[in-house]
Amino acid sequence: MTELEKLLRDLGHGAIGWELFVLVACLAAAWGIAWLIGRRQAADSVWFGRAIVDGVLFPVLALALVYSARVGLGKLQAVPLLRIAVPVLISLAGIRLLARVFTVAFPNSALARLVERLFSWLAWIATVMWILGLLPTVMAEMDAIDFAFGKAKISLLSLVQGVLSAGAVMVLALWISAALERRVLREAVHDLSLRKIANNAIRAVLLLVGMLFALSAVGVDLTALSVLGGALGVGLGFGLQKLASNYVSGFVILSERSLRIGDTVRVDNFEGVVADIKTRYTLIRSLSGRESIVPNEKLITERIENLSLADPKVLLSTEVTVGYDSDVDEVQRILCAAARSTPRVIDDPAAAARLMRFGPDGLEFTVQFWIADPVNGQGNVKSDVNLNILKGLREAGVTIPYPQRVVTVISSATEARG
Repeated sequence: MTELEKLLRDLGHGAIGWELFVLVACLAAAWGIAWLIGRRQAADSVWFGRAIVDGVLFPVLALALVYSARVGLGKLQAVPLLRIAVPVLISLAGIRLLARVFTVAFPNSALARLVERLFSWLAWIATVMWILGLLPTVMAEMDAIDFAFGKAKISLLSLVQGVLSAGAVMVLALWISAALERRVLREAVHDLSLRKIANNAIRAVLLLVGMLFALSAVGVDLTALSVLGGALGVGLGFGLQKLASNYVSGFVILSERSLRIGDTVRVDNFEGVVADIKTRYTLIRSLSGRESIVPNEKLITERIENLSLADPKVLLSTEVTVGYDSDVDEVQRILCAAARSTPRVIDDPAAAARLMRFGPDGLEFTVQFWIADPVNGQGNVKSDVNLNILKGLREAGVTIPYPQRVVTVISSATEARG
């Protein structure tokens, strides 16, 4: 008799109703406990998720209750339904853990969503094979497949177990780093850049230690990694010199805080706000929506203008030409009043209007004014000042001359005799 036939026969026993009642009671109790504990928790918690049932705590509690009921009730009767529920809840707990941790650690990553779906499919396939009794056979076949790495041989089963162990360690490391960032770093470190470098360092250390433990658990000789470390050092010294320099520069920028997330900077005539500082590059977003990816080494070795480092105030200017018959004092008063009446123009330093030169078409003035929020745009405030200037000059009757040119027509000799 196959495992499937045995399972169908056990599901037809007369006490299946009591078993179903016990299963529903366990699930309801797990949901009630999770709801009581998590009703005041954050909506993006790994333990509770957004709706209690999509967190990790609900399947873990349900698994504990169902397994206890299976052990207790199994002494009195066959419990095929509870036996099916145990691997289902184990898979559900693993999927929920991976999904919630990836959502917290990588909220906008398409690759994380792809890994989550792939793991979900593999987990449910393994669950079905477990229920049908095919999993031991599949594992035996995988153990019989060997791969030779030099003098060592590794079976496909050991390789899969190693990948799963490394994945579990990675998920736990990401979970711990996310918890530390949310509960410790947000309260202890208020600077966003320092918090980011601390979070990256904690995550890197946890992943490194976790991977070493996972490799050791699988049976990999860690002393062999010393050769890999030496080769990596040689590679960093030659082929990966630029890459290593960018990574080191990223940590220097974050630790020195010469550039911080939110600063307005100008790099190679590209002006924008520092949106993110990665370990290899810095992302700068302009006010027009364009983004520039700047290697961190460039920010360390070249001249960069940080408009927010010492003083966020920025000096702007606009030019206007009026007729030669205009009253200079009145024009200066109108220009300064137009700048001051613009909401984003600050009073200290005060706006000023200067007669810069006597142009071919009229008197050329330059209006200089200051703003304190360049991240909100500069072209829009210059437009508002220009509109106020135009309105003020028109109300005062001051003319803005058109370009004037004198054209002299010299007749030819033939036309002159005629």
